[in-house]
Amino acid sequence: MAAVMEGAKGSRRDRFLSPVNLRRWQTFCANRRGYWSLWIFLILFVVTLFAEFVANDRPLYVSYDGQSFFPVFVDYPETRFGGDFETSAEYRDPFVAELIEEKGWMLWPLIRYSYDTVNYELPVPAPAPPSAENWIGTDDQGRDVLARVIYGFRISILFGLALTVFSSIIGVAVGAVQGYLGGWVDLVGQRFLEVWSGLPVLYLLIILASIVEPNFWWLLGLMLLFSWMSLVGVVRAEVLRARNLDYVRAAAALGVGRWTILVRHVLPNAMVATLTFLPFILNGSITTLTSLDFLGFGLPPGSASLGELLAQGKQNLQAPWLGITAFLVLAVMLSLLIFIGEAVRDAFDPRKSLQ
Repeated sequence: MAAVMEGAKGSRRDRFLSPVNLRRWQTFCANRRGYWSLWIFLILFVVTLFAEFVANDRPLYVSYDGQSFFPVFVDYPETRFGGDFETSAEYRDPFVAELIEEKGWMLWPLIRYSYDTVNYELPVPAPAPPSAENWIGTDDQGRDVLARVIYGFRISILFGLALTVFSSIIGVAVGAVQGYLGGWVDLVGQRFLEVWSGLPVLYLLIILASIVEPNFWWLLGLMLLFSWMSLVGVVRAEVLRARNLDYVRAAAALGVGRWTILVRHVLPNAMVATLTFLPFILNGSITTLTSLDFLGFGLPPGSASLGELLAQGKQNLQAPWLGITAFLVLAVMLSLLIFIGEAVRDAFDPRKSLQ
């Protein structure tokens, strides 16, 4: 049994490291701009995934009276540290901090603010300019801009990735069925796509978002209604071309089932073109979310949002750090994804691979 499992693992490894995939990886690495953009993006994404350990108004670790506490994971009452209230401890409160330091110590993250933490000790009215306490300043509600950027970056990427994955699954399935079955299925599907794609998407999203209380999953579902169409045309064209190839006809002549041929022989050819479009679909998803947040129809008020930060920059022209920060973060994020998409496109281009 162990030998069989080891053989299966080896076969999967061999398929992954096949000459075609190895050549694609080498072509991807040859595009130095895309290669380094991938590493920079991965570093930024991993850092923001653990945003609670980078920017938080709670300490990572508290040692009090010989006991260990982890406020970043567990909500402790103030009475646990000798306070008077049963409510959650406010570790930034000087009184609570003094109680803890009398019998222990605290380990704080790099930034002592979360995305919704208000700095009540600003020397000037909010929005406050950059300082040693708030490195990129605060917004018009006294919240730390750097902490909101870190959390907003994570929300934007996770939202874009989720929307890209779900819309790709639906788009690939619809395009594959249309292209392979053809006939009335393809005809009716194309007419439906023409009508559905002609709808004013942004206006419909604004209307629907104003009817229901927007949140992460509601916005994901609403945008999924329209974002799946971006891959249908590409997959349909590839399937229409691949279904007439000799090896597909040979499989049908040997009695292989229709859906088995579609999944095993036809779809792998269509996936090459699909993969090259994914980074650009991710870019579009992030841009749409930012636009809705900028207009006030996106995530709930108070959420860490790059679009909301852009709106604050527009409303507070006397605080240029708000608009500049949001613009630079979005520009860097989208540029990195575009460069990665260009490298992926080169990797799957047979002409580039042959060169």
